[in-house]
Amino acid sequence: MLVAKALASRPGEMACGDCDARLDRFAELHLAGRDAAEALPLVEEHLAGCPDCREEFEALMGVLRAAERAGRPWWRRLLV
Repeated sequence: MLVAKALASRPGEMACGDCDARLDRFAELHLAGRDAAEALPLVEEHLAGCPDCREEFEALMGVLRAAERAGRPWWRRLLV
């Protein structure tokens, strides 16, 4: 599978390792309501074409959202 990904990659395209190194920043921007795709367009492009990295991003977002909810007072958690 890695060989297939390497052969399918285009010049200038971000590799999975590079995406992984920037995924936390991309997620933080996303949670802050900022345009993460504009700030990190290569990460956005990579996530659109790589199901493995997309799955990792979705898992990270789930953890960050849960942590955000856990930090709220109990009555505010009912509203979300």
